[in-house]
This record gives sequence, structure tokens and C-alpha cells, in this order.
Amino acid sequence: MLKTHGVLHFTIPVKDLDRSEKFYTEVMGMQKLRRNDHMVFMRAGEDCFVLTYSENPIEPNRDSKHDIHSAFLLTGQEYDKAKQFLASKGIALIREENRTAGTFQGRSAYFHDPDRNVIEIIDLVRGPVGDTD
Repeated sequence: MLKTHGVLHFTIPVKDLDRSEKFYTEVMGMQKLRRNDHMVFMRAGEDCFVLTYSENPIEPNRDSKHDIHSAFLLTGQEYDKAKQFLASKGIALIREENRTAGTFQGRSAYFHDPDRNVIEIIDLVRGPVGDTD
């Protein structure tokens, strides 16, 4: 078995790098690290992700499903501000919940990025919680 010790980055497929870079910096508040002709390297706190141009259609979920998504951490105060900010930008929430059980617990909201990738923001109060047996 491999013994990994963390996640270096994950990739979010996009169709328009300029539009996505603007969304993730101006709406999501992420920091651009660098860019090449088909990728934008981003930082969210101490973690990284890559916006990568996809030649394939981007349809991770049908309709308003949210099973395939990327989740970002916010403090409780920032979570409340974020919901107001998203509404002011015309970005509709597709789901909101307050999980009191399960692996990740806390208030979370889901919405789409410009390519209909689902983004989750969460005020994590407890997690990760694994099986106790």
C-alpha cells in the first residue's frame, strides 16, 4: 500500500481560462500562483488546485445534483458573508444544509462556477469523522 501524507492539488476542468480565473479570484477570493497556456495554478489558504482547460464537455452533475463537487473551508462569520456576497453577484445556491452527523459536519452551501462545476463552501465545525468501530 502507498503511504501518502496529503493532497498536493486537485484539478477543476474549465472551458474558458480567463473567465474561470476571474471567477476564482474575484468571487472565490483565491490567489493565482501562475498560469500557462492551458492551466491556472491557484491557492486556497495553504492548499492548491489547478483550473485546467478541458477539450471534453464539462458535465460532472446533471440538473442541480451536487455529488461531484469541490469543497472549500470558511469560518462561520465568513460563511454568512459569503452567502450574501454570492447573492449580490446573482449566484444562486443549489443546496444548503447543516450537517450534524457524517464525516464532515457544519453548515454548507453549494453553487455552480461558470462551467457548472459544483462548489461547496462549508463552515466546518467537526470533521473528518470516521467510523468508530
